[in-house]
Amino acid sequence: METIYKRLGEENLKLMVDYFYEEVFVSPIIGPLFANSEKDTVKDKQFRFLTQYLGGPLLYLEKYGAPKMRMRHLPHKIDEQAKDEWLRLMKNAIYKLEIDENFKEVLYSCFPTLAAHMQNH
Repeated sequence: METIYKRLGEENLKLMVDYFYEEVFVSPIIGPLFANSEKDTVKDKQFRFLTQYLGGPLLYLEKYGAPKMRMRHLPHKIDEQAKDEWLRLMKNAIYKLEIDENFKEVLYSCFPTLAAHMQNH
C-alpha cells in the first residue's frame, strides 16, 4: 500500500516544511512560540515527525524518541487561534508544492485532527 509519505516524496516534504516555516517564523500569532528556538532544529523535528506521521521511516523516533506531541506542546499556549493559524500556514505550504491538486486536499486532510489534538487552551 502506498503511503502519503511515499506519494509525496522526501523532497516535496522538505519543501513543504521549508515553505511552512518561512511563514511560521514571521507569523504574529504563532511565530512567538518559536522565538527562543533554533530554527534548523525546529525544521528537522518537523520533517522527521511528518515523515513518520505520513507513513515513512521512523526518523523522529530514531533521533528524538517517541513523538508524544501533545505532551511536548503542553508548555506552549495553543488556543483555537493558534491552531487555526497553524492549519492556514500548513495549507499555504501544501498549495505551493507542484503536486496533483487532488492530492493536495488529501495531504491537507491529514492535519486538522492533529492540530486539534495539540490545542490546549
